[in-house]
Amino acid sequence: MADTLSREAIEEALKELEGWELAGDGKAIRKSFKFKTFNAAWGFMNRVALAAEKMDHHPEWSNVYNRVEIALTSHDVGALSERDVKLAKKIEVFARG
Repeated sequence: MADTLSREAIEEALKELEGWELAGDGKAIRKSFKFKTFNAAWGFMNRVALAAEKMDHHPEWSNVYNRVEIALTSHDVGALSERDVKLAKKIEVFARG
């Protein structure tokens, strides 16, 4: 089970995660990504899926054509954890190509 992040730790993490925002309930971080094509969006999702599976930490997400919406939360603790921040940082690398 992961340890939850304090409010201060969440604020610090968000400073390092460009474009990510805290959900209204404070239990998730989210971001919208836009790609040139559906194929590019799908490729991005495949890379994220493989990383998430290795971490055993899976995003909540949706895809419509070239847009991918992602929310990260740690369901086992009902809040944000370091795993969410770690996966968000990996997602950022994948988004840059």
